Amino acid sequence: MKNFKVLIVTYYWPPAGGPGVQRWLKFSKYLPEFGIEPIIYTPENPSYPILDESLVEEVSEDLIILRKPIWEPYQIAEKINPTNRKFKAGQFGSSKKKGVLSKLSIFIRGNFFIPDARKFWVKPSVKFLRSYLKEEEISTLITTGPPHSMHLIGLKLKKKNPNLNWIADFRDPWTQISYHSELSMTRSAQSKHQKLEKAVISSADLVLATSFSDAENFAKLGAKRVEVITNGFEHTDFKVGKILSSKFKITYSGGLEEARNPILVWKALQNLVSNNVNFQSKLEIQFYGNLSQEVTESMESFGLTKYLVNKGYVSHHESVQGIKNADLLLLTNFPQEKSKGIIPGKLFEYLATGNPILSFGPKDADVQKILMESKAGKHFYPEQLKEVEAYILHCFDNFENSILNPVSEETLHYSRKNLTEKLANLLKDLG
Repeated sequence: MKNFKVLIVTYYWPPAGGPGVQRWLKFSKYLPEFGIEPIIYTPENPSYPILDESLVEEVSEDLIILRKPIWEPYQIAEKINPTNRKFKAGQFGSSKKKGVLSKLSIFIRGNFFIPDARKFWVKPSVKFLRSYLKEEEISTLITTGPPHSMHLIGLKLKKKNPNLNWIADFRDPWTQISYHSELSMTRSAQSKHQKLEKAVISSADLVLATSFSDAENFAKLGAKRVEVITNGFEHTDFKVGKILSSKFKITYSGGLEEARNPILVWKALQNLVSNNVNFQSKLEIQFYGNLSQEVTESMESFGLTKYLVNKGYVSHHESVQGIKNADLLLLTNFPQEKSKGIIPGKLFEYLATGNPILSFGPKDADVQKILMESKAGKHFYPEQLKEVEAYILHCFDNFENSILNPVSEETLHYSRKNLTEKLANLLKDLG
């Protein structure tokens, strides 16, 4: 049986780094095994906040990749003020600490570039893809965001061809994401965001969500059909076991900004260091990713910088090695209730290691549900200081006694190949 073709519109593609690129890089790797030929449409000259050249090696030589030029105002913004790069990546914190130029750039982003600064790629992309889809007889289109301007490409193509099967994949929510309110939007701008969001969600034949809470919200916004396909882990990355160490390593993978700074964890560690000499002598706090100055200053205020090992941004391969060798993995989220649907992509790689996970965030979070089902860790709320201390000590005792946790069967559901099989079945059902 001949594979049927699916065109995937994505802004993030190798050599882009970070979690945004992983999802469709892995889907495109495994889709051919399930009878589907993916074709990637991505910018020729994008402005990525971080790069990871090692991911280029994972792109199949047989994969068709279409690249078209894009104009983005970010290059201009970054020349005016280099700190604008972090706002491009969605790294927002306290507005009190932002300079005038940063505040201005955020205001411009929220009110003049709707839904985002990649909007200028929509019109030329629709013109090109309308012809390409017809010539190649492709009847299924996938758009993945953020940036959500990718979905506007799908919306316009769907209007021009109602018979096109269109899947809108939301790796993160649109107006419901935590930092959306920090864009200093006027009522008019907010209304435009909401109208575009509703148009995309109600027009797509299938909306994909990465969390259960997001799926519920998309259904409320008028989605015809919503399915949850979470992010996952690549099983081949975790065949080799951990390297044991004399240090009790608490490890965090990925960028960490002020808005997700786990003050409760730092306070718990301060107490444990002060009251337990053995714990103090063996503690090491490792970071694999961009650590904000505010978080570093916060750790310093709790007397923890002597235990800090900041690796900075590293390749995905190196970060995987780091979490495999950890003794306790740290996962943080925005504390607000509206963030309970955020499931960081790193969670699934954490699960694959078998190492215990300490999660911090709002009550009844989707992360909490996954941790309970997989028996891989515990989720804590802002007021649970003593409980956090007790869990860290429990993990430290296991470390002292060389007790390792097996990977649960529930975790295997989140392998990239198993998730791609679910996606393939959905695509065949639509097609």
